[in-house]
Amino acid sequence: MAKRKKYVIPNLLIENYAAEGKCIARHEEKVIFVEGAVPGDVANVFVHRNKKDWAEANVNEIVSYSKDRVDAFCEHFGICGGCKWQMLPYKLQLKYKEQQVKDQLKRIGRIEVQEYLPIKGAAETTHYRNKLEFTFSTKQYLTSKQLNEGLPFDKNVLGFHAPKYFDKVIDINTCHLQPEPTNAIKNFVRDYALQHQLTYHDIKNHHGLLRTLMIRVASTGEVLINLVFGEDNKPAIEHLMSAIQLAFPSITSLNYTINLKMNDTIYDQDVICYAGKEFIEEKLHTGNDDIAFTFKISPKSFFQTNTKQAEELYRITRDFAECTGQETLYDLYCGTGSIGIFLSPLVKTIIGVETVEDAILDARINAENNQVSNAHFYAGDVIKICNDAFFNLNGKPDVVVIDPPRAGCHEKLLEKLIEIKSPTIVYVSCNPATQARDLAFLSSHYIATKSQAVDMFPHTHHVENVVQLKLRDEG
Repeated sequence: MAKRKKYVIPNLLIENYAAEGKCIARHEEKVIFVEGAVPGDVANVFVHRNKKDWAEANVNEIVSYSKDRVDAFCEHFGICGGCKWQMLPYKLQLKYKEQQVKDQLKRIGRIEVQEYLPIKGAAETTHYRNKLEFTFSTKQYLTSKQLNEGLPFDKNVLGFHAPKYFDKVIDINTCHLQPEPTNAIKNFVRDYALQHQLTYHDIKNHHGLLRTLMIRVASTGEVLINLVFGEDNKPAIEHLMSAIQLAFPSITSLNYTINLKMNDTIYDQDVICYAGKEFIEEKLHTGNDDIAFTFKISPKSFFQTNTKQAEELYRITRDFAECTGQETLYDLYCGTGSIGIFLSPLVKTIIGVETVEDAILDARINAENNQVSNAHFYAGDVIKICNDAFFNLNGKPDVVVIDPPRAGCHEKLLEKLIEIKSPTIVYVSCNPATQARDLAFLSSHYIATKSQAVDMFPHTHHVENVVQLKLRDEG
């Protein structure tokens, strides 16, 4: 058969789960990675990427559904790219996430972990996020069916970016990711804007008043709002902010930002506190004697978006660190210091390093507010700051905790870790594929002794993983 770039495969049986939300099927001795299906489905799929031994495809139509499927709970399922696994029972989601971690550690890193602990699932699979950001847009995303029905795409909408489209937004009525008053606030702002004919942001041409709406709801019950405007229209801004304050007096921190730039980042912009405090407070419970640490969160702060599962993640990190109270622990990529502060009662000294200076300022404030005196935080590139002089000043680590971004660790940092020979490394990862690559680099000097996955984001394919490494006996 002649090689075809793009084609349809009918009645393809989806056999198993692969990774990153894709499943595996086989056709004419070729592996097909299919998006939009679950194991057990039979589907007509469209091959959009075709290689010699493998191909990638999307589902055109489900011919027969897997017996494992369940009904999705969200009206936006199948259009919104957020919770793509709603059709899978949660137990199966955990099974496939655990499988993904093991497969990637073995296949990519060729790592033989001595002990795999069971994945830590979430007790709450909806309303688990503490932060959401909605986008205002003049362009509505429509499915092919909706376009054929003649629905207009030139429409003011408030919701989430459509997958793979930077300029089109899905109009969201109810989102199940975050507790109330999130939906109530979002829908109030949308209704107010419609009633008062406020302009929405044109993402392509960069004009329009309303740009983004960020809402944080802490486990403490405190609520923070930051409404971002694309125009400096003070009367319109003041009227809207006043209306929000009147409608939702329980909002703890009501803020706005005027962003006239081409991009949506606000880290270089001034945040104006319209009403209430300039921050909210979140708590992380350690599980030991009901000790809890309090963190101040401002509109620009980074904080784990699932508070309950962050506690589980940090408890596993603490257990893997195996501290006795005498250790010097280095927390690399420390962010606002949450991991280091969480572990501070069990070590002698915490040394935190983070590139983002604002995060380090927050980390120092968090340490002070929690009366943590044994934590010291430094701003700088991890690769550059962790040199011999730095180790001479602060002492060599007994334990290193690394929690890098999705891209993983820089090779120079991995070389430095091998050089300093910390007896224990705890690698916290939001991307098991890059974690596996980094573990392979370290494997000549370190043994992977334990691994445990944590589900931070139910109904998505994302999974966190924690690995304990022990220095090999060079004797």
